[in-house]
Order: sequence, then C-alpha cells, then structure tokens
Amino acid sequence: MNVRPSPIGRRWYPDDPQILARDLDQYLDAVRPLAPPGALWGIVAPHAGLRYSGPVAAWAYTCLRGQRPQLVAVIGPMHSPARAPLLTTAHEAYATPLGLVMVDIPAVHQLDQALRERLGYGLTPVRNDPEHAIEIELPFLQHVLGTFHLLPVMLRDQRVEVAEALGHALAATLRGRHALLVASSDLSHHYPQARARELDAVVLGRLEAFDPAGLLAASLAVERGACGAAAIAAVLWAARDLGADNATVLRYGTSGDATGDHDSVVGYGAAVVWQSPP
Repeated sequence: MNVRPSPIGRRWYPDDPQILARDLDQYLDAVRPLAPPGALWGIVAPHAGLRYSGPVAAWAYTCLRGQRPQLVAVIGPMHSPARAPLLTTAHEAYATPLGLVMVDIPAVHQLDQALRERLGYGLTPVRNDPEHAIEIELPFLQHVLGTFHLLPVMLRDQRVEVAEALGHALAATLRGRHALLVASSDLSHHYPQARARELDAVVLGRLEAFDPAGLLAASLAVERGACGAAAIAAVLWAARDLGADNATVLRYGTSGDATGDHDSVVGYGAAVVWQSPP
C-alpha cells in the first residue's frame, strides 16, 4: 500500500500510541462538552503541536463523541511552496501512531471534477508532502471517531474565489453522504498576546456571524493573520450549502498559555458549525 509517512511524528505529537492516546484523553477530559443543539456539520480546530494547541482543539473534538461519519474532509493550508493552488495527497493512506487513515480516492476524484467545472482546474496530487495542517488533526479524529475515510485538501491559494469554489465543490461531493467537515487553521501569528486577542476576536466574530467572505477579508487584512482562513471560509460555504446556519466559537487560547511567553504568540480557536433543528 502507498502510505504517506509522517514528517512531524515525535516532534509534534508522541509516536508511542499509548502515550498519544493518554495525552488525547487528558485534553478531552479537561473540557466541558458543549455539543450544539442541532445537526453538526463541521468543526474548526488549530494545528500546532499537540502540547500547544491540543487543549484548545479538544473543545471542538469533544463535540464529535458519538458521531460516526463515513467520510471526513479535512481542509487546511499548504504552508510550503507548491506548484498548484489546490493540492491533495497522492498516497492511499496517512500513517499515524494510532494506525492508518485511508484516503477516499473516489471522493477525491469527485471533488477534483467538481472543482474543474467551477475553476477550470482541480486538485494536484503530491507525494511525501511536509504539510502538518492535515496530519495533526488525524490523531484526534482517530481517537474520537474510530474508523473513517479521509478527503484531504490543502490550499496554497487564499483568494476568496478559490475558497468559495472549493466550498461549493465540497458540498456537491459530500451531499448525501454521512460526512464531516474539518477546517484546520491557527489564527494570528507572532503578535504580543493583547494584540493577538484583538485581531483574533475580529476573525472569530466573522466566524460566528457565518460570514466566510468577511472572515477571509479580516484575516488577509492582517500581515500575519490566520494561516487557514481560506480553509475556514471554504468549510463555511460548504456547510451552508449542506444546511448549516450556525457557527459557535467554543474556546480561544494562544501558544502563550502553554509556554508562558506572551511577547510573541500564535492564536488558536475551536468552533463547531451546525444546523438549527427544524
């Protein structure tokens, strides 16, 4: 089998499955479950090393307990230089200490075709990518959900027209499936804590207003804004097409909460995207 090896194991999270599972349980058990009152379509979670962002991410992942989606679309940025605006894996599975996560290759092909109809181009497959934004979400997903298939997408192009087209194409691909959307994004980068909180409050306010275009604009207006703003926007557009009409921010924190260094922090937010009950 063609398996993507982890480029971040041991450095970003424990490579021992028992220690990793113990750490995930500690993060999850430390939060207060705040499941939305309606159908849950997606979550927003940070993607730093687990010791930094895990305590915030757990607020989103605890809401998934009891969920059993067959397909999980994880959308995140591509932090490294890339030759294409939208990328996916060329591998059949991702490897983590908790086991293999199989890629839903037919769903990848369906999304690729839907994007070509909207943008004129689709997903570019890449092998042995160094990107952490998809991988860091997988242990939480494996631990909470059990078995599922993965639809991974990495955005190098943060323009609004790309994010919106991706959102609509995702909805077309996921419609009729038991699916979940995950937006992988950190918030502002390397501002003092007080300034980071101000900047991140604007982005999170647009998230709760269910305003994907406004969220993307607010982030791009900042020199070092949310690295996955386009991923969050795409998930909001997709979830809206599928019936969602609410987004709730559950938790906010920064790297300074873990390190004690508040002079230069990275912001982290956890949120759920959901549909009001009829």
